[in-house]
Amino acid sequence: MSALEPAAHAEAALALLVQLEQGLRACRSEDELYFLLVNDTHALLPYRQAVLWRGTAQGGRILALSGLAVVEDNAPFNVWLAALLSRCTPTLNAPGVVLPPEDERASWLEHLPAHAWWLPLHWPGEPPAGLLLLREQAWQAHETSLLALLADAAAHAWHALRASQASSPRSWLAGLRLPQQRRTWWLAGAGLLLLLAALPVRQSVLAPAELVARAPVAVRAPLQGVVDRVAVQPDQQVVAGQLLVALDARELEGRLEAARQALAVAEAELRQGQQQALFDERSKAGLALLQGRRDQAAADLDYYSRSLARTQLRAERPGTVILDDPADWIGKPVQPGERILQIADPQDVELEILLPVADAIALPAGAQVLMFLNSSPASPLTARLLRVGYRAMPTADGSLAYRVRARLAAGEGIPRVGLKGTAKLYGERRTLIFYVLRRPLAAARVWLGI
Repeated sequence: MSALEPAAHAEAALALLVQLEQGLRACRSEDELYFLLVNDTHALLPYRQAVLWRGTAQGGRILALSGLAVVEDNAPFNVWLAALLSRCTPTLNAPGVVLPPEDERASWLEHLPAHAWWLPLHWPGEPPAGLLLLREQAWQAHETSLLALLADAAAHAWHALRASQASSPRSWLAGLRLPQQRRTWWLAGAGLLLLLAALPVRQSVLAPAELVARAPVAVRAPLQGVVDRVAVQPDQQVVAGQLLVALDARELEGRLEAARQALAVAEAELRQGQQQALFDERSKAGLALLQGRRDQAAADLDYYSRSLARTQLRAERPGTVILDDPADWIGKPVQPGERILQIADPQDVELEILLPVADAIALPAGAQVLMFLNSSPASPLTARLLRVGYRAMPTADGSLAYRVRARLAAGEGIPRVGLKGTAKLYGERRTLIFYVLRRPLAAARVWLGI
């Protein structure tokens, strides 16, 4: 019976080795392989500690430790052990005993068992790696032979696992291999996409728009004063000569009355001087001065009379009143030339479009424009582009936009001035791929600075 015990022990060890090798090749991830190497190897040969190490550009890294599910890279023990293994194993291609340096031997014996065996696991062309097994007893020859077989199987399984998970061009191209029928459909679909990408389409852009008068007449304050009343309402039809706005005339009326009195006094003084000049030669010299005072008083009277008439602002032509709220102007002081309202021809209307800078496209002269009014979006108005502003101007919301004008096509119903909506402007023809990627390309150019 005693002669059969070593043979039975060797047979059991080989069975464990085969079982462990099968487990290594069945691993689906590197973490699973690491855990199996440092823990399940104990069933083959007893040890106290197992360390899986791999070399890096910074020296080395502990991948797994027996008895631990997760390894903390920044732990002091792991940092020390990784650096120590980098210095203790100058030759990483062959198995053997690991001996610590003289200056690290005391720390080694304090934290680790005395006997350590190194098993290289790396594949040619890969970073150095290996499994370090530590225990208090010395390693025997038959044990290291089994470990060599285990190391060969582990290295092969590790290499195969890394190769299967690597995204190399060869594996990527291999994944694209399809059966002949499916490949034909894929090629047909790719050709159709290329054809659609090259299909010419018209560029278009949406922008807010408003119906405005083409050439309105501005009613401005002729002199400095205060608005007394507004005699018209917004959108009211007026005729030529109709009163629009009246300025406060009380101060001018007082000055006009004073000018009348001054003229009467000057005329009386002039008549008295003329009568005295008939009998006194010295009085003739003062007639010119009296005549000048009389003319000055007459000029002042004429000026204040005209100014009083100008306080009544009247329409120069028939049209529609363009005004926001008359109550905003009552009692408001105005300066000469300040615009109060506008008179527009209701039959002479244009589109004013605010084209954002980010959406600006090349617009040829006479480009087609569709106006979708907010009041009737289902019935767009047709227009033709007249001009595009040379420089972008700030809008009410703080953004920059080009001011675009368009003329309504003949035969369109003339809508009311002031209606708002959305205009669609059509540009030149471009390929579909350029039309789709126009905004992303513009954003990329801004981000890249090209």
